[in-house]
Amino acid sequence: MGTTATIGVQAMMLKDSFAEIGAFETLRKVSAIGYNAVEISQIPMSAENVAELERSRTELGMDIAALSVALEKPAGRPGDSLRDDFDKIVDDAKRLDSKLLRIGMLPFPAMKSIEAVVDFAKETNGYAERLQEQGISLYYHNHHIEFAKFDGKYMLDIIAENSPAMGMEIDVHWVQRGGLDPVRTLEKYAGRTAMVHLKDYRIGQMPEASFGMLEAGDFAGFMQEFKNVVQFAEVGEGNLDFPSIIPAAQSAGAQYLLVEQDELYGRTVWEALQTSYDNLIAMGFSDRF
Repeated sequence: MGTTATIGVQAMMLKDSFAEIGAFETLRKVSAIGYNAVEISQIPMSAENVAELERSRTELGMDIAALSVALEKPAGRPGDSLRDDFDKIVDDAKRLDSKLLRIGMLPFPAMKSIEAVVDFAKETNGYAERLQEQGISLYYHNHHIEFAKFDGKYMLDIIAENSPAMGMEIDVHWVQRGGLDPVRTLEKYAGRTAMVHLKDYRIGQMPEASFGMLEAGDFAGFMQEFKNVVQFAEVGEGNLDFPSIIPAAQSAGAQYLLVEQDELYGRTVWEALQTSYDNLIAMGFSDRF
């Protein structure tokens, strides 16, 4: 493949830091660890935040790899929607030299039926075509729900078929949680995948408190903890085969590999990002930062 895929950070992990110390100081800390690219997610694209993101490009050399958008305004989350903020989204992307936009989740109302999913895909395809006219590409990020089958076909394939102008952002943790193999899934969507989320999949240990529940006769509580041993993890701290996944992502055409961890289990986001960075360096991927 041509250029080497760049390892960066999915900034959903940093939303508390953005709120506390602002976008520029947050990205200064990201840069100090050694990450030089970031995908913006779950922060308000206010004039102040956009200005600080622009400043982080010029002063820190931070690559604003991608911006997050929604089809419709998501309940309880910041962000711009393609329906309501199309021109603003294009302006922000051009100002920050971000050629990639991504939809982070299926809209909740679309989860009701496969017909609603198809409607979502067709509508987003229209926006993807309009964005292409502006030199911007749109991608869809999967969770596990997209690996439900309808007449033997995965929901993700149904989305892909109904939105040919939209690409894929493959999240390898959610692929694994959906019961599929990340490497084979990346191979399947080769040529259509510009971004991949590096998120590990760990089986944790039963917490001490769960045995207290058992002794107290709270069997349901114990079984809930048993279910919850499936965890998110720092890259290299779980069971996913990243030395195979990263070359597969590169071969699939990924431009960015973005470290993400949905839950930290008591660690700080900075400790988690440092661990992922150190493990990726130890795996031999130092040239990708």
